[in-house]
Amino acid sequence: MKKLSTQHPKLTLSDLYNDDVVYTSRPSYISNPWLEPEEHQSNFLTGRELIIADQMPVIVHQASVTKKLEMLLELIGKPMPTNIYTFYDQTSYEKTIKKLAKQDNKRIYFQYIHSESILEKEYYAMDKDIFVALNNKARIPEWTNQKYLPAREVVKVEAFEDAITNWTFPFVLKPGDDLPTAGGYGVMICYDDEDLIKAKSRIEQAKDETDTIIIEQKIQEIANYCVQFACEKEGDIHYIGTSEQITDKYGHYSGNQNVHDVPESVIQAGKEIMEIGVSKGYFGIAGFDLLIDEHGDIFAIDLNFRQNGSTSMLLLDPLIQSGYQKFYSYIAPHDNEHFFQTIIKYVRKGCLFPLSYYDGDWYNNENVPSRFACIWHGQSQEQVDKLEQQFLKELKI
Repeated sequence: MKKLSTQHPKLTLSDLYNDDVVYTSRPSYISNPWLEPEEHQSNFLTGRELIIADQMPVIVHQASVTKKLEMLLELIGKPMPTNIYTFYDQTSYEKTIKKLAKQDNKRIYFQYIHSESILEKEYYAMDKDIFVALNNKARIPEWTNQKYLPAREVVKVEAFEDAITNWTFPFVLKPGDDLPTAGGYGVMICYDDEDLIKAKSRIEQAKDETDTIIIEQKIQEIANYCVQFACEKEGDIHYIGTSEQITDKYGHYSGNQNVHDVPESVIQAGKEIMEIGVSKGYFGIAGFDLLIDEHGDIFAIDLNFRQNGSTSMLLLDPLIQSGYQKFYSYIAPHDNEHFFQTIIKYVRKGCLFPLSYYDGDWYNNENVPSRFACIWHGQSQEQVDKLEQQFLKELKI
């Protein structure tokens, strides 16, 4: 693998894709039972990769590129991105995608697949069939060469009720089809009968759109890594770093922190998986959720052949150069202006690196809380934790 420069971001999206490619990180407005993000959260996601996009054009909600973002970026010496196409609702979003593809001869790189009614697969920058296959959780054994696997079973949704009687708690349930998921939303960890009842209800609601369910051993991990790689169109693979996932006991994702001294066995496991994906035709960034248990065994629980939450943190590491970093996001608890001014204060302190800002005040006739994605950074986790607690306390004032 090539060595990467430490003078600039390790790489940017425009290093990986051709000039005719436009990126969108928004989930489709047409939701599925395993990915039903709130609309403002989906709009907020459109600004997350603006800094690492570099020259690559990005489709962004207008509330994510207001004067407030410009002010935040100015504090860290970054210009306001100009490589953007904006939208403001479902109609304008879908119209923008269709115009770019069919009139402007652009190809679209989707973070999450959209239906053929929005855009046919021939306009995708990444082959849609390959992208769907690599992100299908039921097919993980194919992409790991049958390695790094928890005990698992893939069953037809109608056979799930019988199959689950053969398993003992705790176990994990996941959809086993082509529908996209994110942030642990499609993961159902069951510790007891109460959890299983809730999972059965979700599966029942989704059965018309879901063919198979994955039943998987719940690994008692001592570390939860997201190991990330990038592949250029020419096939050169770069290791871009590893972060540690911040999740709750039910697997719901909330952020990442950087991690040092990652076991070489974890990096090599990720590299093997990336090489398999590349051999199938994948290019771009991918992150693999790899667990280590107390015996040092590695388990691949999710393969995300796309940008991940902590991708920006890893790529921007040479610019930040602090000992400890944490990728996180926040929603204004009450007053948007107070939220923004508090953020400004901590960015000026030199401990908060802004990535994106979703300006709730862009909406004139609706009360919308603002949202903010960032990288905390400092000499130690203890220092950052203390600063964050001060930040959260001030937000409540």
